[in-house]
Amino acid sequence: MELTIRNNEAKHQFETVVDGHTSLIAYTLFPGGIAFVHTEVPPELEGKGIAGQLAKYVLEYAREHHLKVKPYCPYVNAYMKRHPEYNDLL
Repeated sequence: MELTIRNNEAKHQFETVVDGHTSLIAYTLFPGGIAFVHTEVPPELEGKGIAGQLAKYVLEYAREHHLKVKPYCPYVNAYMKRHPEYNDLL
């Protein structure tokens, strides 16, 4: 499934809408970096790989914008452990 993900800066979250349901990764900014604090996928969309695509997107966003990452969100933290190619962002 190809997702359209956008950075909703007003709400401090990266989000995508699928079948009328919003999935998101919320964040806060700190000097030189971004902290991912919460991942949310509605029950109707679970098991479709949406959280993984969101996590990859936000980590690539951090890399492109030269931001250090604090993965406070358990999902993003686990994703980074499974994908050590993002360890340089820590």
